[in-house]
Amino acid sequence: MSSSVVEFASSNDNHEDHSNNDRLDLMALPPGSDPPVHNLSLPRETFLRAALSLKDQVVQVTWWERGGGVRSGPDPTAYTGLLGTAFTCLRSYEATGNQQDLLLSANIVDACAAFARATSRHVTFLCGKGGVYAVGAVVANYLRDHQRRDFFLNLFLELAQERALPVGPEEGGLGMSYDLLYGRAGFLWAALFINKHLGEDTIPNELLMPIVDAVLAGGRAGASDITACPLMYRWHGTRYLGGANGLAGILQVLLHFPLSEMRAEDVKGTLRYMRSNRFPHSGNYPSSQGNPRDKLVQWSHGATGVGITLCKASQVFPNDREFRDAAIEAGEVVWKSGLVKKVGLADGVSGNSYAFLSLYRLTGEPIYEERAKAFAGFLYHNTTGLVRSGRAENACSLYQGLAGTACLWFDLFNPENSKFPGYEL
Repeated sequence: MSSSVVEFASSNDNHEDHSNNDRLDLMALPPGSDPPVHNLSLPRETFLRAALSLKDQVVQVTWWERGGGVRSGPDPTAYTGLLGTAFTCLRSYEATGNQQDLLLSANIVDACAAFARATSRHVTFLCGKGGVYAVGAVVANYLRDHQRRDFFLNLFLELAQERALPVGPEEGGLGMSYDLLYGRAGFLWAALFINKHLGEDTIPNELLMPIVDAVLAGGRAGASDITACPLMYRWHGTRYLGGANGLAGILQVLLHFPLSEMRAEDVKGTLRYMRSNRFPHSGNYPSSQGNPRDKLVQWSHGATGVGITLCKASQVFPNDREFRDAAIEAGEVVWKSGLVKKVGLADGVSGNSYAFLSLYRLTGEPIYEERAKAFAGFLYHNTTGLVRSGRAENACSLYQGLAGTACLWFDLFNPENSKFPGYEL
């Protein structure tokens, strides 16, 4: 990748703030037409080279230029903090087998762990200590450093002793939220991440299922005033539907656990209710229940996050064709909505590209790989301008910046095994 592809914006630059729903002016389209990005698709090998170059630049800015973590600041999280760099180095190792990436990831995790133990009050993967300890254990396992692995596992198991995690609403357990970013679903995802890499019973089900029970109980209590919806949750008083703080993110996690027939019906009924809330003309999903604004088409709010969860539901419930159809419909919404102005996973082009990669894995249809490559190709050619139009402080982060773009490009080298960081397993 040439040096002209990506230039990092100075923190002293003046940046115009764009709302999440802004589309690129050059992508304004007549209703029903496709985004003109077909000519932006690049070979897989080009994406790998671009990913490696971008990963190196992210490391330079977030790690080496900040004194190897000494002056990295108080944010050790995966979402906007230094752990996102460690996660990106881990992805690079998984793509190339380069041991130096693994060693670098381990060093960055150590710095994150020092900050996390003192400053992070959350226990989730994306925004808390759960992610630091989970990535630390996985990296140590790859390094075959069992003592280090067990150290991080023990720290994670200490988090599991948080009393609010398995407490249901009938016991007054409303103090901890249920969402992916800050709540119980986010802790459960961290445990799933560990079990995927270290073995299914590393964090045992007898420890996790009481938390799953609490999430289901909280959802039933939250839906007590909604006849057609078995599960519903509030975050800061609002019933969100998307991946970050809403139904899609919580259901995405629940779909990875063994569910009785009754619980499976609750999950399916909630998915159907969520789909019934989509806007009739666009097919997009509102950010929250009753919100009339059809603006956001992304992972945190809108068709991208919901569509990825519907892909998972189609895999878990293969006899229910409606979930597959709904996932495909959501992917069409993302495609026809065009390109947003941001680069990140949370609300940018990188995150939206994963809607197509999920559909590619689900259906095997080449059109979805091509659509993901088209969106990613746009990023390849336009990252500089997009970064300069955003917020400098998170320009290199996993969920709001270029680390997420690097992960997307790594996944486009091997799209059959792609996975949205912090969301898919």
